[in-house]
Amino acid sequence: MMKKITILALFLLATSIFSQEVRLLKGAITENLVVNDSLGETYSIYLPTSFELSRPWPVVFVFDMKGKGRASMSMLTNAAEHEGYILASTDNLNDSLSIAQNVLVANRLCNAVVNTVPIAKNRTYTAGFGSGARFASILPTFIKEIDGVISIGASVGNVEILNPEQMFHFIGIVNRSDYNFRDMLEVRKVLDRLKFPNELLVYDGEQMLPDTDVISSALRMLTLNNIAKGQIKRNDSLIVDSYNQLMAKANSFLSNDRPMLAHYWLSDIDRVFNPLIDLDSLKTTQKILRRSSVFKQANRSQNNYFLKESFTKEDYSYYLEEDILTYNYANLGWWKYQMEELTKLDKSAVLYESQMASRLRGYINALIADNIDFIVAAKVVDFEALNFLYMLKTITSPAEYTSYLKVISNSSKIEDYGTALFYLEELLKHGYADKKELYALEHTALLRITPEFNELVEKYLKDARYDIIQQ
Repeated sequence: MMKKITILALFLLATSIFSQEVRLLKGAITENLVVNDSLGETYSIYLPTSFELSRPWPVVFVFDMKGKGRASMSMLTNAAEHEGYILASTDNLNDSLSIAQNVLVANRLCNAVVNTVPIAKNRTYTAGFGSGARFASILPTFIKEIDGVISIGASVGNVEILNPEQMFHFIGIVNRSDYNFRDMLEVRKVLDRLKFPNELLVYDGEQMLPDTDVISSALRMLTLNNIAKGQIKRNDSLIVDSYNQLMAKANSFLSNDRPMLAHYWLSDIDRVFNPLIDLDSLKTTQKILRRSSVFKQANRSQNNYFLKESFTKEDYSYYLEEDILTYNYANLGWWKYQMEELTKLDKSAVLYESQMASRLRGYINALIADNIDFIVAAKVVDFEALNFLYMLKTITSPAEYTSYLKVISNSSKIEDYGTALFYLEELLKHGYADKKELYALEHTALLRITPEFNELVEKYLKDARYDIIQQ
């Protein structure tokens, strides 16, 4: 049955699909659209306010491995609005599913969107953050219609399956303080060797997620790549304006003593605009930058901290493996010292040193998370090793409340109430205030009626559930 789409209002579309009316908003996210009635799968879609049915549009499918696709998509809407892209995301991906199952979910999403709104040929892309980005980067291997990937804070999911016969455009976006930064630099070399078109947009800042301007730059680069390939009509005004904007960004990094950032962005500008305009002046700028003492010193300093970081990561990996195997609770003090040293480096006046500290903290937390997942997935779960990892996580990521709750629950299960009470107080010291969750915590029924438990709740949260009986 042919779709019938009619404009109802300035910001509202009505779509009749198989006798079902679907209302799509313009300039806002439309949620809970049905992908497949029999499977109960749903998706969300964002249409820019300039959307009209008379022409096809580029689309970015945004993936999140925790089934929170709408939340991930919402972080791209401002950029999509500015650059004129449709966004879509499924609510049914999950890292507990196999890759094959998730690929099928993604494929059904793509088909649902293509059957709902007009999608431009050769302008279908995927995107994601972290694990969602890694999944987005493997999809072009399985779904040939995908032309490019925007990967935020993550490298290519599996370089082993990259196929030069089925190329796609890869754009990585990463903060230099992100532990994935160095891996993304290395994967860029692999992509270059395989001749995959790619850029790596690098930025600084306390916020690990990129701002709208950086994401907009990635979308603009995809558009310019379409122009270079002759897939959309050449727009000289857009090309010149885009070049000037990106050059202004690179020059701002030079003005603010960020020669390495300027170097990365100039390299991307070269890649994007080389097929479009004459770049003699850009190449001169790059040559002058590379020969400058400021750049050479910055490059040398960054590489020195890269080397130090590599040695420290090897230590972290070795000692963590040993501690897990031996349940080495005595070494928690050593880990606490390591985190205190990283905290000192956070305040370093040397930019590359503080960024190294952030990457190392991200690395150890990712390593702990991987080990937790591995143990939990085993046929026979090693609960003592698991409890050690949760204890360690309270040291490496003290603001993450789940780890404290896990230790309290696991310790109460074996009636180690001294340990449970210690971690309860540490949890409350860090600002935890969900009394309802605390009193419903698994395995803590006996702990919760003790005077010590209720005294701590009274001290930090007030109004303990049970009366405190003075001995």
